[in-house]
Amino acid sequence: MIDISFRPKLLDAFKNYSAQDLRADLIAGLTVGIVALPLAMAFAIASGMPPQAGIFTAVIAGFIISALGGTKVCIGGPTGAFIIILYGILAKYGAENLAICTIMAGVILLVMGLARLGTMIKFIPFPVTMGFTSGIAVLIFSTQIKDFFGLKVDKMPSEFIEKMKVLLEHANTFQWPTLALAAASFAVIKLWPKNWQRRVPGSIIALVLGTALVALFQIPVETIGSKFGGIPQGLPRLQFPALSWENIQHLFQPALTIALLAAIESLLCAVVADGMVDDRHDSNQELMAQGLANIISPLFGGIAATGAIARTATNVKSGGRSPMAGVIHAFTLLLMILAAAPLAKFIPLATLSAVLVNVALHMGEWHNFGRLLKWPRSDAAVFLTAFGLTVIIDLTVAVEIGMVLAAILFIKRVSETSQITAVDETTETEGSHHSLVGKSIPKGVMVYRMFGAFFFGATDKLESVLKREKQEPDVLILRMRKVLAMDATGLNALEDLFERLQRKGKHLILSAPHTQPLLVMDQAGFLERIGKENVCAHIDASLARARQLLGLPPAPPCDPLHDEKQTLEAARQELASALDRTNKILSQKNGSRRIPNLKV
Repeated sequence: MIDISFRPKLLDAFKNYSAQDLRADLIAGLTVGIVALPLAMAFAIASGMPPQAGIFTAVIAGFIISALGGTKVCIGGPTGAFIIILYGILAKYGAENLAICTIMAGVILLVMGLARLGTMIKFIPFPVTMGFTSGIAVLIFSTQIKDFFGLKVDKMPSEFIEKMKVLLEHANTFQWPTLALAAASFAVIKLWPKNWQRRVPGSIIALVLGTALVALFQIPVETIGSKFGGIPQGLPRLQFPALSWENIQHLFQPALTIALLAAIESLLCAVVADGMVDDRHDSNQELMAQGLANIISPLFGGIAATGAIARTATNVKSGGRSPMAGVIHAFTLLLMILAAAPLAKFIPLATLSAVLVNVALHMGEWHNFGRLLKWPRSDAAVFLTAFGLTVIIDLTVAVEIGMVLAAILFIKRVSETSQITAVDETTETEGSHHSLVGKSIPKGVMVYRMFGAFFFGATDKLESVLKREKQEPDVLILRMRKVLAMDATGLNALEDLFERLQRKGKHLILSAPHTQPLLVMDQAGFLERIGKENVCAHIDASLARARQLLGLPPAPPCDPLHDEKQTLEAARQELASALDRTNKILSQKNGSRRIPNLKV
């Protein structure tokens, strides 16, 4: 039975909420709302949707994620990570099916949260995450070349290679006014003083200046008005897309990609936010809020949404203390489209392109390319594979193959740590209590020590070790004290070994198996087949059982600490002799005086 626990962080924030907290959240919410405006429009346009789709998403999804989420200061909305996925789905299936796909992704996220799968995201390897993030940054940059240079291209392909071919073919169609405005906007964003960014971001200054120049001087560049006809003044009505089973079947894979990416981005954002405000997020609650946001947002003309790291950082730096800052950010955007929507028609696409170019440059994990030579080769290979597949083929393929490749290399790495070796008195490395030193190993008995996880990646080692021996022993003792985990393949290898020995009239003894392997063998009925008397608690009991199977009398009692005791006794006698000689010398010099308390 699933334990459903739905408790947004907003409820906890209201316990000791003060007027000072409200003032801090109000300032932060207003600041983030202003920052989110150009980003929301730019992300929507780059995804192939009208600019208002991004604003609707930031308002509706941003409100839901903050009001119902599992973090204190995370800001939700459209992000650059979705651009390429949404553009590809829109080009292939159309706007209505894009809405259905986003709703399906929301359902998947909601189910993940209800099933308490939030912590599972941490098992996605770092090279995979950083690889496709850098790949997405390259793709975002490639989508902005047309608007940045003002190229005359009627239809832009979604595939990277084809897109670059088309851009190169139309390179001579660039427009000087567009390029100049885009370059100037980008310069304003990059050169805007960092100490002013907290209150007034450079992207807002670039947007205001660019819009003012176009409106006042009628600069011949493409604007939101010329391409989309402006932005509606208010939220759209609730609309349900037409569902069909055939479409749902085709859209399941891209919906899963959106859900997975939304989960990764939102929980990475939550982790970053935790570090900035010294808090601990609820990953499952966050996934449920993300799911509800992505279910509801498309019904009002929105697109996919997730946690936005840059806007979250802006929120924290502006003084945001609770989810109320995110709620205020959503209402700030709503007021903007209610009051200033008519002015949006003058916003130049070149300026929005400069904003996204800056996003792409900050989004890419470029420093990781310089670290590749210092990483293990397997991790470098996974990173480059995820990066290359994201850029050249598809993000879905990149995540799938990256995960599979990372899993295979992890299995290989773990299997390399697993060891199966023959041991005797000369090769023993165990402590005195478990040592073979001083113990009698009967003829015909061979002892093997197993170390590490005994699973499908390491079972061949057992077979290889046994084949190297010229003949199988009459009794084989497997020391399993340091085998912490075993899977069905490892169990099958033990069963095969037991059956082969049994057919030849030979015996298998398991010495000190750990808890998890013992439970696996017990549940499979293997302990009953091998005989519980052949599963011993320690090596002494195993050797005693081996002698019993061979019909030998019990070994004479031995002291496993015999050699150590002899060494210590010899040292004690030598020290006592040295003290006696010292006392004699001192008594000759000082009469009857002796060294007090020198006893061994």
